[in-house]
Amino acid sequence: MTHVSRQYEYMSLDDFEELLADKPADEKWELIGGRVVRMMVGARWEHNYIIQNLSNGLRERLRAKGSPCRTLIESFRLRDKPNESSMLPDVIVHCRPLEPGAASLPDPTVLVEVMSEGSKARDRFEKWAVYQKLPSLRHYVLVERDRAHIETFDKIGEVWAGVRILDGLAAELDLPAIGVGVPLAEIYRDVIEAER
Repeated sequence: MTHVSRQYEYMSLDDFEELLADKPADEKWELIGGRVVRMMVGARWEHNYIIQNLSNGLRERLRAKGSPCRTLIESFRLRDKPNESSMLPDVIVHCRPLEPGAASLPDPTVLVEVMSEGSKARDRFEKWAVYQKLPSLRHYVLVERDRAHIETFDKIGEVWAGVRILDGLAAELDLPAIGVGVPLAEIYRDVIEAER
């Protein structure tokens, strides 16, 4: 059932998925805890470079160590029925095989959002409120687009254990749950130049 508040439109995941068939090609839609979020397709080049750099860095390291984990980017959906959510994280790391033809998954191990000024509050609060309820999730990574700064939330056992803050190109994003790390210099390659 769909209902509209003064400010936001809310609906069930089932209704949202039916509505997706009619989505205009120039829009990107997400359902976050039952709230419909409509955005225009497209992002600044820096956003895309960071996503590619991080996804490629993770993929190469995971393959090199023989891990079953793989990466997906931007157009692959995280689907969470209990929280009425269908979102498009910037990078997903999943560690089990996908069914042929799958367009979504419910059980990520790592989720990454590259934040812009327009998405920062949604990434920090609305999405985090849903993400932290996912039993499989072990790391939630927030990446600043315009400076070398990353915040990582880590789940140890069944408890979310605060935030790790990484500043500067000399730091490294370490993700113990998947056994790999990527230097910030690589994540921000061609986006932020090293200070001389």
